[in-house]
Order: sequence, then C-alpha cells, then structure tokens
Amino acid sequence: MHSLLQRHAANPILQHTDCPFPATTVFNAGVAKYQGRYVMLFRNDHGRWGDARFDGTNLGLATSVDGLKWTVASKPVLDEERARAGMAHLYPGRFGPGFIKRIYDPRITVMEGHALLCFAVDTAHGICGVIAETEDFEHYTFISLTSPDNRNMVLFPEKIGGEFVRLERPFPVYMRPQPEAFPIWLTRSADLRYWGKNVPLLGPDELPYVNNKIGPAAPPVRTRAGWLTPIHAVWKDDTKRLCGWEERGWFKTYFAGLALLDLDDPSRVRGLMRTPLLAPEAAYEIDGFRGSVIFPCGLLLDETSGEVRLYYGAADTSVALATGHVDALIAACEPL
Repeated sequence: MHSLLQRHAANPILQHTDCPFPATTVFNAGVAKYQGRYVMLFRNDHGRWGDARFDGTNLGLATSVDGLKWTVASKPVLDEERARAGMAHLYPGRFGPGFIKRIYDPRITVMEGHALLCFAVDTAHGICGVIAETEDFEHYTFISLTSPDNRNMVLFPEKIGGEFVRLERPFPVYMRPQPEAFPIWLTRSADLRYWGKNVPLLGPDELPYVNNKIGPAAPPVRTRAGWLTPIHAVWKDDTKRLCGWEERGWFKTYFAGLALLDLDDPSRVRGLMRTPLLAPEAAYEIDGFRGSVIFPCGLLLDETSGEVRLYYGAADTSVALATGHVDALIAACEPL
C-alpha cells in the first residue's frame, strides 16, 4: 500500500449484495457531492457469480449522507434502451433498435450546480463516449456522442478560457508498434456538443511503471498548485495469469496514477507521479471478476481539512475508498 493513501476500513464500501435488484459486479462508479448529499452512479454487470458471460449491464444509483454508507435505489436508473431513446431524441431518425448495445463506466462532474455525466457506450459501429446532464439522477438529457473509438472521458468542473474541457482516451490500433499503447488527449468545446482543438496530453511511454495503456480516471480537481488529475495505468505480462473469471485468462494489472495539470492551460502537464498512487494489494483488489485492478472513478477534496477521497473500482467487482491529504498528493507529482 502506498503511504500517500489509506484504504478505508469498511472496504469495499459497495458490493453486489447491497443492491435490491439483480447485480453481480458493481464497480467503476462516478462519485460526487451534489445538492447536499453524496451520489454514486455505478456500473452493474449482472449474471451469475463467477461466470464472465453476463446477462447484461445497467447503471445503478446510490446515495449517502457521509460518503461511506450507501443506500441503493430500488431499480437501475439507466440501461441501453433508455440510452438509445435519449440519443434518438438528440439525433432523430439516426439510432434504431439495437444500435446501442451497452452503457457503462459513468463519471460525474458537478459544474455550476449542474450534474454533467460521461459514459462509455458500445454501439453497432464501435465504442463511443456520451455526455449527458441530469438534475435528479432519474431523468437524463443526452448532449453529445463521439465518433468511435473513444472512452474514459471526464469533464473538468469549470470552464477554462471560456470553454468546456475534457480528457479522453481514443484508442486507434493501426500504425502502432504496440497496439494497446493508448494515450490521453485533451479537447475543448463551446457548448458540450461539438468538440475540437484536440491536443495529446500524456502517453504511456512517459510513465515508468506502464508498458500498456493509460487513460483518464476520475475528473480533475482544482488545487492551489494545479488540476490534480487521477489516471489509470496498465502493466501487461502475458506470462503471468492473474485472478479473474476470464475464460482466456487475465494478464493486466491496473494502477491508479496521478498528474498535475496547469490551471490556466490544462494541456500542459506540470507534474507527474513516477510511481503508482495506488497498486492492487488488498484481497478485494486482487481477486474478483478481473483481478489486480484499481480504477479511480471519483476524487473529492474537502477544502477545509485538505482530505482527499479517492473512490475506485476494485477488481472490476466492487467499489472501494482510499483517503489522503491534498498537500501530500501535490508534493508527490514531480515537476516537469
């Protein structure tokens, strides 16, 4: 365990047994403080425990007073059919039945009192990113859809230079000596729907503990020193089979990483942590649907105490929490 973060004694803080509806793996959850309470929007792959052939995927909602003990809504709040209907309303006549296969991996950004959401969607033509808005986490207005293949999108919590800014992870395979060496890019928008001004931000070759891919994780948090930005980073070893339900085996270790971006120009990386912020060590991180996986999904900063809460998916099976102090995390990002 890295000394910068301490795992919470109650981990995992959300499991499939907490859900009043069919659930098997609940993980990769967006978490935010919204309208006086904590909200968690989590991915649920439901089927049979120990069987990687799931029956389907939906998104569940949990709320909390303290961010530790969660109450799960009585039924899922979003699935592929509701997503298709939302996209059909945005682009009339474009999306027929079956176009959207799955919606998953939500992220939450609260901006000026509004809850903005990013999702990944599997479509008939590839994996895309979706942006939506909600006021109550029951009703969703869909705003935009990326072209394939793109995912792991997160929005900054404020406009920068008068524009919305997001991090994303396109994953083209062609023209790559290492097919999975996917990087992080930054894009901008005036209206959340049309995006451009694309800039490469960070590549996996810039992190010494990575030999595979990296990508955005939890939405960035403003600090005195810059945008504190969690990332996910992967080490792959085809000779070392890890715990997991995958029939063909699982060989990727996922770490939490950390970068510090310039406040005024977030396309500039000001600092970078050269070792993992959090590595899989606890039993619930090592053994599950996909073992040895830590995937940061929500970063919350208490500006009064300086406490940082990192909510993360553990082994693609549950949601866990680790805490630390913002000054220590900033100091760990070596200046570039």
